[in-house]
Amino acid sequence: MAGLEFDKQQIEEVIDKIVTRTMRMDMVWDWPCGVAYYGISKAYEVTKNEKYLNLMKERVDKYIELGLPEVWTVNACAMGHCLITIYEATDDQKYWDIVMSKVDYLRKEALRFGDSVLQHTVSANNDFPEQAWADTLFMAAFFLMRVGVKLKDEEIIDDALNQYYWHIQYLQNEDSGLWYHGYNNITKDHMSGFYWGRANCWGAYTMSQVGVILPECYLYPKYLEIVGSINEQLAALKMLQTDNGLWRTILDDPDSYEEVSASAGIAAAMITKGNPLHMEYINKAIKGILANVSEDGRVMNVSGGTAVMKDRDGYRNISKKWIQGWGQGMALAFFAGVLDSANARNDGAL
Repeated sequence: MAGLEFDKQQIEEVIDKIVTRTMRMDMVWDWPCGVAYYGISKAYEVTKNEKYLNLMKERVDKYIELGLPEVWTVNACAMGHCLITIYEATDDQKYWDIVMSKVDYLRKEALRFGDSVLQHTVSANNDFPEQAWADTLFMAAFFLMRVGVKLKDEEIIDDALNQYYWHIQYLQNEDSGLWYHGYNNITKDHMSGFYWGRANCWGAYTMSQVGVILPECYLYPKYLEIVGSINEQLAALKMLQTDNGLWRTILDDPDSYEEVSASAGIAAAMITKGNPLHMEYINKAIKGILANVSEDGRVMNVSGGTAVMKDRDGYRNISKKWIQGWGQGMALAFFAGVLDSANARNDGAL
C-alpha cells in the first residue's frame, strides 16, 4: 500500500518481541488463545519465520496431548484459525480433523435463532439466549469462511456470509455507520446500546478479510452487503481516531480510555480495505500502536474480557492493566498487515 510510513526492521523486531511474550502466556484452548495464535499465524505467513510456526505447533500438540474440551463453543472455535495455518504448513491430518470437528459443531449443534444466526456462546450453558455479538464474526463466521473457501464448499460459504449479513442488520447503526456490541433478539434491542471499540474491531477486521479470501466475491449478493457495511463503518471510524492514533473503548465517548486491541483491528481493516483516503489514519495508528508495545513484547492498554455491559461506566471501568491474548493477536495481525501492505489485494472498486 503506497504511502505507508514505517521501518521494516523495527516492525519485524516488534513482531518477534510480541510473539515471544505471547508464548510465555498460559492460555488454554479458548478465544484468548485463538486470537493470539491467529496473530502468530499471520506473523508466520508474512515473515516466513519458521520459529513462529514451530512455537505454535509445539503448544497445540501439547494441548492435544492434555486433552481438548469435550464441548465446543462459538468462542472456542477461534482456535480453528491457527489449526488451518498449521495444517497448511504440515499437511498433518490431525489438525484438519479438529478444524472439521469445529465446523461440524457450528453447522449442526451450535445454538441459533432467527434466520439461522449463531448465538454467541462462551460455555456449555445457554448464557446469552438469542443474543448476537460482534465477537462471533471473528470466532466463527470468519473461520467458517476460511474453511468453506478452502473446501470450495458453497454451503459453508453461504452460512458464513449469512452470519455476516445478519450481524450487520442487527449490530450496525445505518445512521452513524458504527456497530453496537450486541443485539438481543428476545427484547429486540441493543441492550445498553454502546459503540464498543473492540466490537467494531471484530466487525471491521473480519469484513475486510472476506474480499481477500473469497474468489469472485462480487458474485455473492450478501458480500455486497459487507462492502456497504465496512465502507460506512470505516468512514465513520476515521473521524473518531484520537490524536494518539488510537480509538477509545467507547468510540464516541471522550472520557473513555484509548484501547489498543480495538485500535489494531480497526487499523488493520483499513490496510486490507486499501482506501488511499485512509492512509493518514493508518500512519497515525502505526505510531500509536508501536508506542503501546513494551520492551518485552507486551501489548499494553488492552481492555479485559468484556460482556455487553449494563452502562457506560461498565465499559469505562474494565481494567486495561494486564496482558491479554486478543491484544497480542490483533497487534500481530496489524503489524503483519503493515509488512505485507505492498502485496495487499482488496476487493477493487467495491
